[in-house]
Amino acid sequence: MAPFDPAAVAATVLGLHGLSAGDLLDLTLRFALLSLLAVGGAITTAPDMQRFVVGERGWITDGQFSASIALAQAAPGPNVLFVAVVGFQVAGLAGAGAALAGSLLPSAALAWAAERYGHPLRDTLPARAFVAGMAPLTLGLVAASGWILMAPTRHEAAAWLLAAAAAGWMLFTRRSPVWAIAAGGVAGALGWV
Repeated sequence: MAPFDPAAVAATVLGLHGLSAGDLLDLTLRFALLSLLAVGGAITTAPDMQRFVVGERGWITDGQFSASIALAQAAPGPNVLFVAVVGFQVAGLAGAGAALAGSLLPSAALAWAAERYGHPLRDTLPARAFVAGMAPLTLGLVAASGWILMAPTRHEAAAWLLAAAAAGWMLFTRRSPVWAIAAGGVAGALGWV
């Protein structure tokens, strides 16, 4: 009979997929840092999350990363759900908890402090300039997220046509983006992308 190993039992129960406690701490701290940069929502940090969990660590593949985001975005609830799905792909329940804690706690604390202590300053010129400067930054971060999410299908012409059509739909019509999302779902279901 093998000796009792609490770390092995915890890894089995939590589904750590071979990750150590240090790896979970790295995941939490990296996502915590990114949460402070999430101008425009957590999805804007997806490129750096992808670079960390896919490129640097190799914990999951590009396809798993993109599928995690697609699954979470299709589910009802806040957009930040994709962080939990990515964390789950990396290290099971422990990874989901680590990723969510890292993503939610620092940004929530910053938002609380900004509201509590920055409220009297909101109409000052520096505060208005800061808010106005966030729009192009957010646009760039969202574009970078789109580039990363297209990685598994970037070599396919149909993916580029679908992305261009969806961008045109959003820029030139006032119709719901649900139709562009549905078109992407149909294209994927038919195997076109």
